[in-house]
Amino acid sequence: MDTKDNLKELHKPNTGSLNHRDMVGGLWDEVGKLQFDFLLQQGLQPNMKLLDVGCGCLRGGLHFIRYLNAGNYYGIDSNESLINAGYEIELGLTQLKEKMPRANLLVNEQFQAGLLGVAFDFAIAQSVFTHLPMNIIKCCFTELAKCIKPGGKFYATFFEATPEEDIDKAIMHQPGGIITYPNQDPYHYRVQDFLKTIEDLPWELFPYGDWQHPRGQKMLKFVRR
Repeated sequence: MDTKDNLKELHKPNTGSLNHRDMVGGLWDEVGKLQFDFLLQQGLQPNMKLLDVGCGCLRGGLHFIRYLNAGNYYGIDSNESLINAGYEIELGLTQLKEKMPRANLLVNEQFQAGLLGVAFDFAIAQSVFTHLPMNIIKCCFTELAKCIKPGGKFYATFFEATPEEDIDKAIMHQPGGIITYPNQDPYHYRVQDFLKTIEDLPWELFPYGDWQHPRGQKMLKFVRR
């Protein structure tokens, strides 16, 4: 199946199969705007360069592209079909293609955002670490340290296992009722797990906590030293 056929398949409306919006977890309008509003509260400005880690089909990207100066939004994702759907379908529907070159979207499985050749002010990974084991998450921190400016901010969501909960057992998170696991997707972690992961990397961690995510994901703030 070629790219054009893939896009048609992804965009089938109400056929019983997942379209590209469903493939990134649904809640298209709610979670897209939530990311945008949150980063604005954290100081994102139109002249800043933003990296969207796990950008998918641009659920958050549409809001950021509309707000940022032309060319200042960049995305990276391992799924080429989702990136294609975001660029060809979503940007096409909103007439935003002229604000973002296709080259700003990188298909890469190793988080090698440095290949974009940009020094970023902000980065966000929404619902990315929730699907990854910690050794892969460390790879993300290692690669992003190469392309985020000193003083730059990286925000990432995760499912938290609180000190009162048994991290070795399944945990249900509210709101949303998502069940997470210690050793399979979707994963849960303690904040201390991230501290250990970045201990030999140029990052500082500032737990943020609740940011009103509809499925109970918590937010972490990392600052590049």
